[in-house]
Parts: sequence; C-alpha cells; structure tokens
Amino acid sequence: MLHSYAFRNFLSFRERTEVSFVLTRKASAQGWDTTSPAGQRLAKAMAVVGANGAGKTSLIKPLAFLSWFITHSFQSQPNAPLPVKPHFSSPNEPVEFEVEADDMDGTLWRYELKATPERVLHEAMYRRPKKKSAKFSYVFVRVWNQAEKEYAIKQDGFDLNPAEAKKVRPNASLISTAAQYGVEVAQHLIGANVSSNIQQVGRVDPNLGFFSASIFFHENVALKRQMESLLHDLDFGLSGVEIRKQDIAVPPEMKLPDGTKLPSQYQVIGVHTLKDGSRHELQMMEESSGTRTAFTQLWYLLSVLATGGIAVIDELESDMHPHMIEPLLDLFASPHTNPHNAQIIFTSHSIEVMGLLGKSQIFLVEKKDCESEAWRLDTMDGVRVQDNLYAKYMSGAYGAVPQL
Repeated sequence: MLHSYAFRNFLSFRERTEVSFVLTRKASAQGWDTTSPAGQRLAKAMAVVGANGAGKTSLIKPLAFLSWFITHSFQSQPNAPLPVKPHFSSPNEPVEFEVEADDMDGTLWRYELKATPERVLHEAMYRRPKKKSAKFSYVFVRVWNQAEKEYAIKQDGFDLNPAEAKKVRPNASLISTAAQYGVEVAQHLIGANVSSNIQQVGRVDPNLGFFSASIFFHENVALKRQMESLLHDLDFGLSGVEIRKQDIAVPPEMKLPDGTKLPSQYQVIGVHTLKDGSRHELQMMEESSGTRTAFTQLWYLLSVLATGGIAVIDELESDMHPHMIEPLLDLFASPHTNPHNAQIIFTSHSIEVMGLLGKSQIFLVEKKDCESEAWRLDTMDGVRVQDNLYAKYMSGAYGAVPQL
C-alpha cells in the first residue's frame, strides 16, 4: 500500500511537496481507511481539489511517471529524453522524487530518484522489514559520477550482474532493466499495480482508454459482469454490455497506454431493455459521453480493486453527474468490493467530495506567482472534524478557490 510520495522541481511545483496517506489514530476517515501490512493506518481514498490551472494534475502525475519509469523505461529508445519537466524557473536543476509503500509481507520500501531530462543522476531503493527496531537498509544505490562519466552502483541483495548494471542506459531505471534479467527483487517491485488515466506525459487518449477497457472486460468475465451491474445501478439505462472481438486491421500507430500494439478491434454494444421486454442495441460510441466515460473509468477502478494497488485518476467525475462520485468511492470503502485494500487518489472539480471524505483525505492545491503548492486539509489550524468542509471551502476559508 502507498504510504506517501514527495517530489520537487516538477512541472508547476518548485518546492518539495509531500502527499501522505498516513493517518493518526484519531484522524477521521469516514470509513475509507485501513491498516496496512506494515501496521500503519492509511487512507484508502484521497481527493485533490483546487482551481483550474492550480496544479491538481501535476500533484498526482509523479505516480504515473514513476510507475512507467520503474516498470517500462527499459523499452525507451536509447537517446530518448526522460519525460520529466522541471519548473521553468529552475530548468537546470534536477527533478526529485521519493515514494514509500509496503508490500503484503509488511516490508516497507522507499524509492528515490533524481534526474534531468538527459539522465538519471541518483536512483536508490531501500527496505525496512516488519520488525520492531528495524531500520532502512539499501537494496541498491546508483549515482552518476560526472568526472568519471559513469555510474557508481552498490547492491545488497539486488543481485544484478555488476557488468550488466553498468550498462543500464541513463534514461532507464535499474529496476526496470533488472526485471528483464530475471532479478527476483526487481520483478517483485514492478508488480506494484498503478492504474491511471494519465501517463508520464499527460492524459491517456480517451480512445486508447476505451480500447484498453474493451480488451480488459472481454478477457475478464467476472469483472465485466460487475461493470454491467454498476453501469445499470448508476442509472445509465443499460441492462447489459456486450463486447465482440472483430478481425479488423488496427492502424500500427494505435498503441495501448503501456506502449504495446492493439491486437485487434473490439465492438462494444450497450444493451437496452424496454418495459415490454424488447431488446435494443446501441454501439457504445452512440451512447452518451458520460456512459462511455463511466465504462472506461470502471476499467481503471475495477482492475485495481480486483488485485490491490492504487488508482490515479484525473477528474474522476469527468462527463458524469457529481452524484456519481459517491458510489464510485464506495467501491473502495467496502471490504466486499475492496478485499485487497486498494487505494485511490483523484482530482475533482466537484466540491461535493468534501462532504464525503474527512479532512485528512483532502488535498488543496493553489498557485501563486506561477508556483503551485499543496497541503492536506487537516494540517490547517482551526479545521475541526465537525466543520461543514463544503460550506467553508465555498466561502473561501481554506483557500484554493478561483480568484475571479
């Protein structure tokens, strides 16, 4: 489970910013909380709220980038720049990331990355076993030596051949590369499930997201049934969804978000049943934009709920009524629909979320003088559990509102 992540000099954020899911024993979480395998109380849902252009997407984008970098960066072209963009006031300074998460054994992992678009400058992984008095110890540390024009690498139980470690490209992760050599620790680490509608460079193309969702639900019958039931319950007028595989040539430029080619085309049909029992079909592309968005969003959500991990969603309610947010979040609150304690962090323009989540589950984002800053609502003085968070935010008491 994700405990926290931090970053500096990334996109609109100049100063170090930390996003923590860690809750105190007394923190109210409205049911969206759990105890992690390492024994820490964590939030299962976190909302990001703020004005347009404040930096909400930039706040969650580090998770999308790190997921890609740790898992898929070995596939990059040798001379391709890293998709990290420093704040424009400090273009020559590196971007920095840090993330802490535990696994099912209760081991806490801490990953650090410092990089420029040209190369990795520092990459390290540390772990702390689930034992009292246990401390973090390094698994590997990789540091660029500018004078020697090479990386200095030390390992402790990572077991990548030192000669191969030296060959890892400057735009690739040691973990991503080591996994290709069968390094057990690396393969364990790339197994972390991050499901997101944003990539390292921006929002996933809606058409690609729709295609990916079609493939996923075609291959996962049980989750397809759950998707159909949820779409029906969300009052989209659907009695069912059919997905038919077609032997149609797919343009070579069409690729899935992870870079792989689309294997074939899928026809998605919305089934509508009238009062007289008659059955009518509509191509999903003829359904409303809200229905299509819900279909794709449920792929992101159900795929992570089925196995555990974290969903990173930009504009959860996009094209949907704000009332749809609560049933989607309820999927993470209920042990029945979330048996693996999956988490979600999402941006939203629907301020109704402040009436659903506790103050420890809301991040506010504001931009001043072209620099974004973010803070968790429970870190502000004077914010009480019994406060009407929605009303106070709308009155401007917490900041992070448009200045019109």
